[in-house]
Amino acid sequence: MLGEFIPIARVVIGVRNLKLFSFGPRPFDFLTCHAPIQPLFDMGVEIMENSELDLLDIVQAQKDSPAVKKIAQEMAAELGKGNTYPDLLEKLAQYEYALELFMQNNLGASSYAAFANKCWPAFEKYFGHVPCYLNSRLAAKGVPVACEADIYGALSEYMAVCATEVPPAILDINNSVPKDMYEECKKEIGSYTLSDLWMGFHCGNTSSACLVNPLMQHQLIMHRLMEPGKEPNITRGTLEGQIKAGPISLFRMQSTSEARIRAAVANGEVLNVNPKSFGCIGVFAIPEMGRFYRHVLIEKRFPHHTAIAFKHAAKTLFAASKMLGVEEVYFNLPKGAFYPSENPF
Repeated sequence: MLGEFIPIARVVIGVRNLKLFSFGPRPFDFLTCHAPIQPLFDMGVEIMENSELDLLDIVQAQKDSPAVKKIAQEMAAELGKGNTYPDLLEKLAQYEYALELFMQNNLGASSYAAFANKCWPAFEKYFGHVPCYLNSRLAAKGVPVACEADIYGALSEYMAVCATEVPPAILDINNSVPKDMYEECKKEIGSYTLSDLWMGFHCGNTSSACLVNPLMQHQLIMHRLMEPGKEPNITRGTLEGQIKAGPISLFRMQSTSEARIRAAVANGEVLNVNPKSFGCIGVFAIPEMGRFYRHVLIEKRFPHHTAIAFKHAAKTLFAASKMLGVEEVYFNLPKGAFYPSENPF
């Protein structure tokens, strides 16, 4: 029992000594990621919100830093055969070094950090790349970076890495699995039903260690919007690959518009099924996911982003959330147990 308590304590101590850095306002298109931040202060989390101009300024200041070439070499070694844009690495390294330096210089009284950074649409025009691969590298160092300035997503990722000591990810949970794929892969899927399955997807922020054959790519959706009919340039810098099969936990902490803090957590797994799509993506399975999605994630107004822990960590995250004062912690109910709003017929 003491052994089980260690990761719980690590999450609680981590959160109470955490500083969240954000760059840029949360995009209106992702209204669900907007939420009052008062509950974060109540838990002991410090927040420092900055503009995208601040981000541009700190990155430009590191243009001639000798550390940039060294980081670019580390990137090349990590990517190996997946290094499809070697000419881009120094630009990416400059951005990564600037963020790390900013973090070190601005932690203040806090001990740990996570980021929630706006990553489009102006970002690509001024920085000349997408930040996805860099987000994945910082997550691998224990400093998660949530996309689209998702502050509560960054907190959720940070709690996941404290619980597991494994790099986390932040993924969309709004894609279902096609029925023909389900029928083709019955052997790999086993006893899961179609409604137990979902596609975990994002542009390219999952650490290379969690991917099968990671490959640096351009961001397909942004390329269509920003560089239609042209060779990819400013939309390069994402990391793509199928997410490795294995155990996972879904976790999300979120404030409501009334500043009430809630959490949702469930254990599951990534299946060894080809998702046949782009980005960092995998076929995920969680028992009774369809009902959990309907009666918790949608009904309780959780956003489309979830943190992913690449171990079973639901027990730890549930207990830590309670210790941090979160009264409403939801989980996936087994078949035969009904949610309060569920029609039993």
